[in-house]
Amino acid sequence: MKLIRYFSKAEIILWSSSVLLILLSFFLFDKSNYLTLVASLIGATSLIFNAKGNPVGQVLMVIFSILYGIISYSFNYYGEMITYLGMTAPMAVCALISWLKNPYKGNKAEVEVNSISKKETVFMLILSAAITLIFYFILKFFGTANLLPSTLSVTTSFIAVYLTFRRSAWYAVAYAANDVILIILWILAAMTDISYVSVIICFATFLVNDLYGFINWKRMSARQNKG
Repeated sequence: MKLIRYFSKAEIILWSSSVLLILLSFFLFDKSNYLTLVASLIGATSLIFNAKGNPVGQVLMVIFSILYGIISYSFNYYGEMITYLGMTAPMAVCALISWLKNPYKGNKAEVEVNSISKKETVFMLILSAAITLIFYFILKFFGTANLLPSTLSVTTSFIAVYLTFRRSAWYAVAYAANDVILIILWILAAMTDISYVSVIICFATFLVNDLYGFINWKRMSARQNKG
């Protein structure tokens, strides 16, 4: 009951709808890859906790990143595999530590929202460009499927995990941009294997959740600044 009261009615509806869509798409289009189903459900749950600024979301994100890396490897999306296993998962651990060290007024279930300066934003973008360039050649070497969107996914993923670590509300916008790229990637994959439609729907639900996350973090920021 405490867990139910922790979330608003809108958040419960959002999470329940996401889970229902993921389950329906799995049993309609996949029916066999239960690893994809588990990863999708964990991912959707992590996002609703992240939207609340709760460190539990980062724990779930580590698990999701590992599972998604395995799924990406199965379709030769080495960019996604390397990004999630080599960057998103470790950065989620760093974000977890950062969030635990910076609770809002001692409440470990809510992180203190931070904002980054223009100078740090420029630094982040330059660093992102450098990492993107490096990853482009790495992914090209491995013969990564759909090289351009895979490379762009590295860019948006890095910006997202960086902003998550820095406790900025804009992390959710970066993840939303990444969701759009991933939807495109898995649409291309679904052209050869219809079972991947379930992954497309998964990231479509993630997109809605991330947009909500941004809205809620802006609310949190306004409330914290007042109080």
